[in-house]
Order: sequence, then C-alpha cells, then structure tokens
Amino acid sequence: MIKSIWTKGVQLPSFESLKGNKKCDVLIIGGGMAGVLCAYYLKNAGVDAIVAEARSVADGTTKNTTAKITSLHSLIYSHIVLTYGKEKAQMYYRANEEAIREYKSLCENVECDFEIKAAYTYSLKSRALIEREVRCAEDIGAACSFLEKTELPFEIKGAIEFTQQAQFNPLKFISAIVKDLNICENTFVRKIENGVAITDHGAIEAEKIIVCTHFPFLNKHGAYFLKLYQHRSYVTAFENVPALNGMYVDEDMKGMSLSSYKNHLLIGGGGHRTGKEGEAWQGIKKLAEEYYPLAKENCRWAAQDCMSLDKIPYIGKYSNRTPNLYVATGFNKWGMTHSLVAAKILCDMVQGIKNDYSELYSPQRKILHPQLFVNGFETTLNLLNPTTRRCPHLGCALKWNKHEHTWDCPCHGSRFTKEGELIDNPATKDLGAK
Repeated sequence: MIKSIWTKGVQLPSFESLKGNKKCDVLIIGGGMAGVLCAYYLKNAGVDAIVAEARSVADGTTKNTTAKITSLHSLIYSHIVLTYGKEKAQMYYRANEEAIREYKSLCENVECDFEIKAAYTYSLKSRALIEREVRCAEDIGAACSFLEKTELPFEIKGAIEFTQQAQFNPLKFISAIVKDLNICENTFVRKIENGVAITDHGAIEAEKIIVCTHFPFLNKHGAYFLKLYQHRSYVTAFENVPALNGMYVDEDMKGMSLSSYKNHLLIGGGGHRTGKEGEAWQGIKKLAEEYYPLAKENCRWAAQDCMSLDKIPYIGKYSNRTPNLYVATGFNKWGMTHSLVAAKILCDMVQGIKNDYSELYSPQRKILHPQLFVNGFETTLNLLNPTTRRCPHLGCALKWNKHEHTWDCPCHGSRFTKEGELIDNPATKDLGAK
C-alpha cells in the first residue's frame, strides 16, 4: 500500500475553497507543516492571515515525512563549521534546539504521539567522519556522545548521539492546530501580480505573501531553479519486529534510516535525485530480509525533499527585488524541525521584528557552490533532450519512473501521473494544459 503510516486513522479537518476575492494582511501559499505553523503563530499574534492550499492541508510532503524532530541532521555541524565557521554552526544548533523545545510545549495538550527519543547519525565506513562531527558539535556547545555500538542489528564504524530529541505523528498534530485557522483548500495559486494571488476561484490581495509550496513556483525572482534540486527517498513500515529506542540515519545519502513508531519499524532509503534511476524500496526490502527475517510489511510510501546548495534552508525574503514576498524551502530532509524554525523567522519578519537567525537562513546568501553547476548542467542537458514529453515548468525532458509509474522532471522535480496530472511542483499545471 503506497500510503504513509501517519495517515492511518487520522481524519483531518476540511475547508472550503476560495470563492470570489479576499483581502488579508498576510497570505500563506501552501498548507503543509511550515505554512500551517506560520498561520498558527500569526493568528496568535493578532495578524489576519489566510492559507491557500492547492489540494488539502498536509497532503504533500508533510504526510510523507519520517517525523523526526531533531537538531542532528546527518553531519551538518562539521559541514557548517568548515564552510561558514563556528558562530554560524552555533546559530543553526540553537535554532533547531529551540524548535524542539517549542514542539514539546505545543504537544503537551495535543494527542499526537509525541515522544522524546535520542537521535543518531552513524557511519558504516568511516569512524573519522563521526569523530569529526562529535568534535565540532562539542565545540559549539552541543551535548553529544560518540558510540562504537548501538542497538542496530549491524556493525557500524561509529555514531554520534544527541539525546532529548523527539518524534510525533505530524498529521495528528496538524489536525489539532488547524481548526481555528483561516484556510482555503483546493485553491491553487497560479501566479502573483502586484501583491495579488490569482487562483481559479478568485484572487487574494495581501500586504505580504509567504511562499511555503515546498519548491518555490515563481521563476522570475530568487533563482530557485538553480539553487535547489529535489531528491526522492522511500520508506517502508514493518510489523513483527523488535522496537528501536532511538532514531537512526546513515551519514551517507545512499544509506538507511531506521526508527520505530508504536509497533512498527520504519526503514527509509533508496534515495536518488528526482528523475534519475533509483532502487526505490528494493534496498529496504533487502535490509529487512537480512536483519529482520520475521518482518511483515504493513505500508510503504515515498518522500520528496528540496535540497539547497549548502545544506542550510532558504528562509526569508524571496529575493532582493520583492520586499513583501517571503519563502521557506530547501529543508534538506529535515522538514519537521525546520518548518517550525521557518515559521518563527517568517512570522517575525512580516511583523518587522528582528530575528536572530534570519541572516543564517537568508536566501540571499552567496550561491557559488559546486551543486549550483550540477543543477545548471542537469537543466541544460534535459532542455537539449529531444523527447516530446516536457515539463511545463521550464521545458525540461521528463523521465518515466518505473517504480511509481509517474513522469518525473530531473531538473527541478515536478512530477505527473501517467495521465499527465500534476503531483509535485514547481510546475503549476498538468501536462498539456494551456
């Protein structure tokens, strides 16, 4: 069954679509975790905000997460220290630790299976990589430990441990906090003109607009089509397996993540750039057969993540030329924690309040990274491909995904059903639509 475990037994509230024209102080485009949290905090601050969601609340990336709430994001601290220095790494750590504490506070009165757990990044091939990450994390004040052995059923070279991290059911959480928010579902924003969002059912005029559409869909500003690419990964939930106490992720992007939710073991992996060949669920199945021979598959699903150039999300002004337009994107597989970080930053910014982390996450920071040229090469290569089936976003040649039976764009990650219906953005229309 290609349906995430978070959807089982959860009935989200439904909202009417936009009818006619509306005005508000802040329009939030996108009803995933980041957009909903923005609306939640703005409402609490007395700001008139509307969420415009193309389909249903939490129907996109949010429902396909592995639901880790953590400040340990693979080997992020050694990367930031080496790229930007110790101070920026400290800011990243504080921002995400504050998000964990805020989630804990929000979840005290919400039935969403919130659990405090330890998080681990492990390596199958290099003890030195983990030791370096521990040194960098300790140097910025993070409480962490180096482990030679874990509860995992296979041998590792080493792991870094962060305690007091968490996980939850994101759909149960969202169902509790959206009830009193001003949300328009089935309201696809096609374009923005002079502070007015144009939809199929009317227009919404706003003083300020926040784009939380996963991949930003406005190409004229910000160069996100060069600063981002999308990455698919796969998850299977198994029953009849021993529970894990912690949440584990391989430092290698091609490796596996493992965690437990209730009586299920969640194994993730098989990742690849959207539009490229990948093994999908096959590697997960192989690992389960080797180490959990009694495991019974319950459900499976796939996730799609926006990857930034430097492993730090883009949160803030959409571009230097759009003073009243904001964005949150490029969460690099750590969307639950960064959704709350983004909501806090953006809610401060639209109210004219200084936020301590806005500089670190600024989308206007330098973009001269090797991945920029990889992204540009992929776009150029696929624009020159002579195939007739092309993405309506920027015209790249689409590739057939044999595992999920979809048409995928290797340039920017738009996806379509076999019949051509839009699944994932940044495209804003179906194949063949005018």
